[in-house]
Amino acid sequence: MSFIQANLIHLVAALWFVICWGGYTRYASWKGRDTACLASVLHLYREDWMRRMLLRDNRIADASVIGNLERNASFFASSTLIILAGILTVLGASERAVSLLADIPMVQQASQGMSEIKLLCLAMVFVYAFFTFSWCMRQYNFAAILMGSAPMVGERHVSELERKAFAARAARVISMAANQFNFGLRSYYFGMTMLAWFVSPWLFMLMSAGVVFVLYRREFHSDVLEVMVYTPTEAPLPEANKEVS
Repeated sequence: MSFIQANLIHLVAALWFVICWGGYTRYASWKGRDTACLASVLHLYREDWMRRMLLRDNRIADASVIGNLERNASFFASSTLIILAGILTVLGASERAVSLLADIPMVQQASQGMSEIKLLCLAMVFVYAFFTFSWCMRQYNFAAILMGSAPMVGERHVSELERKAFAARAARVISMAANQFNFGLRSYYFGMTMLAWFVSPWLFMLMSAGVVFVLYRREFHSDVLEVMVYTPTEAPLPEANKEVS
């Protein structure tokens, strides 16, 4: 009880962090069901991609795109292991780290036990990030296998309904992999905010709310989203026709 009373503000900051992260994840999933966002719009593009892939005999470019997406996830997964190694190294020398933080101005002092808890929480965030990125890699592997089993152009025994069902299924698998990649990136965003926890729990709570605001703006009100959902209602006239008119 004495530990809780001495570190109550830090525990409140940790609870606020969990509410921000988990609450935004649920809110984004709920709002994305009936509102245009990056995830929902990109899923429509993936369905178009799969339908057009079924019309091509040569699918090397499609397989290359899947490979590039998988390599992105692999890069972040390997980077996460390096970050975890650094956190564990600091955890092994927590007493020295606390003494270094004590010399920095504007840093709210915390006990060694509380500092170790902060490092463990930071490690847990990046462990979660590693699992999401590794699961993302596996799902992109599944998508590559699905593309390998895609019906070829001109196969008579494959109906149009089966082709549409395959395109929807393949796009869904790719979107699930992309969602896991998105979860991993969010782990990085929120993991970075935990660095502010070592300075002040109040700054930590402010940064957590700020990350939620940034993520919301990017996923629901970003410029790239406006470009992807924009569809011209009328084709522009060629320059020659404009001059004639």
